[in-house]
Amino acid sequence: VTSEENRDFLIPCAPADALSPDPQCARLFFRDTGRLLYRRPLSKDELDAAVAVADAATTELGSFHEGLAAGLAGMLISPSFLFVIEEVEPDPDREGAVRLDAYAKAARLSFFLWGTSPDDELLRVAESGELHAPRMMKKQVDRLLDSPRLEQGLRLFFDDMLNFENIARLEKDAIIYPAFSTAVANDAREQTLRTMMDVVLRQDGDYRDVFTTRKTFLSGPLGRIYRVPVSRPDGGWMEYEFPEGDPRVGIATHISFTALHSHAGRSSPTLRGKAIRELLLCQRVPDPPGSVNFDLFNDPNSASKTARDRLVRHSTDPSCSGCHKLMDPIGLALENFDGAGQQRGYENGELIDTSGEINGIRFTDSSGLGSALRDDPAVPACLVRRAYTYAAGRPIQRSERKLLNHFEDEFAAEDFRLRELISDIATSDALYAVSVTPVRTALLDRKEPRT
Repeated sequence: VTSEENRDFLIPCAPADALSPDPQCARLFFRDTGRLLYRRPLSKDELDAAVAVADAATTELGSFHEGLAAGLAGMLISPSFLFVIEEVEPDPDREGAVRLDAYAKAARLSFFLWGTSPDDELLRVAESGELHAPRMMKKQVDRLLDSPRLEQGLRLFFDDMLNFENIARLEKDAIIYPAFSTAVANDAREQTLRTMMDVVLRQDGDYRDVFTTRKTFLSGPLGRIYRVPVSRPDGGWMEYEFPEGDPRVGIATHISFTALHSHAGRSSPTLRGKAIRELLLCQRVPDPPGSVNFDLFNDPNSASKTARDRLVRHSTDPSCSGCHKLMDPIGLALENFDGAGQQRGYENGELIDTSGEINGIRFTDSSGLGSALRDDPAVPACLVRRAYTYAAGRPIQRSERKLLNHFEDEFAAEDFRLRELISDIATSDALYAVSVTPVRTALLDRKEPRT
């Protein structure tokens, strides 16, 4: 920020002497920058403190801009920047009640739709108090939805929903899967996000189509795993559509899913089935009992050649069968992808049976699984739940069940278009509702912020 190449653009003033403190210029910089960092205007004490740090550092270092950098560094480690601190104020429409102040509403809205702090316009609307008006809130939601920054926000949401942060720790046995690499893992994450953005954002299509689309995007490293020639002169991405009959159908067949939910040296129908239940259907699968014996499944000398045969041992064990019946029939449909997500037809010389079942729907392969997921009412319901939780930044309360049912009905009525869903959530009074306990009410009486 304070470097020679950037300071003229990012600092709104020049010091009278570049070697000495200039409190007036520092105050102007921290006033404007702090407002964006803290997502609200700085108090007089906060502004005075930042200027004092900058002045002291300038005197010590003999450089105004290095002193300014020291004051800025202090802001960047402040709880006001690192944490979302939501303050409340008395609600003029309900005696004795409180509401989020306008700055808290602006931050909640911006983090939901853009995945980052409010911009200058949203802060100005909050400062005027107009953001409390439903008409202005709708106007700002529409503006944020029309911005190119929406894609960044949606990417962050799906990255969180699909647990893609775990891809950074994904490792595969290099001897078993020599084509798998860090570049493959990183590009696999990007492939799925690009595919989802194409369906839900650029096409403004039915969210459920992400489970049945054959269209995707490939890079050079991914081409080696998918066994598709990718020859872009610039080494970039290309659009690609898997042909009819290919088992690659929908995001559940992407490497980002099949490799992530596998072991280092082999696939795992159980992990894949569990991920579908928990990430895509919002159905909690209990942890395995502490006494479970994995030796029979992991035995390299087992006469059972395929994962399906080996899993029969768990499905017949009373302590394991209940959960495995929830997971394995789903994950077995993806067994024609090995632990690195590469396509295969045989395991240990045995033809792989990819038939399976989910919630009473039977299918014969990964394509059938994708269709079953698309038609499962739990899939859009799960997305509604995850979007609302993500927006509110907290777990859903039991009392909000009817609210979620309303969002689900609206989502269906709007042909499962994500833009309409997040608009409904972002403009709802429920997203900004707060409650205050007697203890917190006492704090409010003393005019102390609630965090």
